[in-house]
Amino acid sequence: MILYNVTVSVDAASEKDWLQWMKESHLPEILATGHFVEAKIARILAEEQGGKAYSVQYFAHSMEAYEAYEKDHAPRLRADHQEKFGARTAAFRTLLHVIHQADGQG
Repeated sequence: MILYNVTVSVDAASEKDWLQWMKESHLPEILATGHFVEAKIARILAEEQGGKAYSVQYFAHSMEAYEAYEKDHAPRLRADHQEKFGARTAAFRTLLHVIHQADGQG
């Protein structure tokens, strides 16, 4: 499994609007591309001067699915985010290969 993580720092004045837009619009639109099977948003538990930081995690079954997303959808979706929130957010991206996953079920 591939984990595509986007760490986003959000201006305090924009946090509520950004979070609502992410939940109601952006994540559903990304999942609708069919390239990711799951998405999560986690608030980073550290003080961020002037705002909050979040980890937005997208899970794909394969590198091919991630690459198709990057080629066919990412430029448009990133531009949409930039248009809506511009300098009120800052992001960096990390790509990880999940090599083991365990749950507390047994």
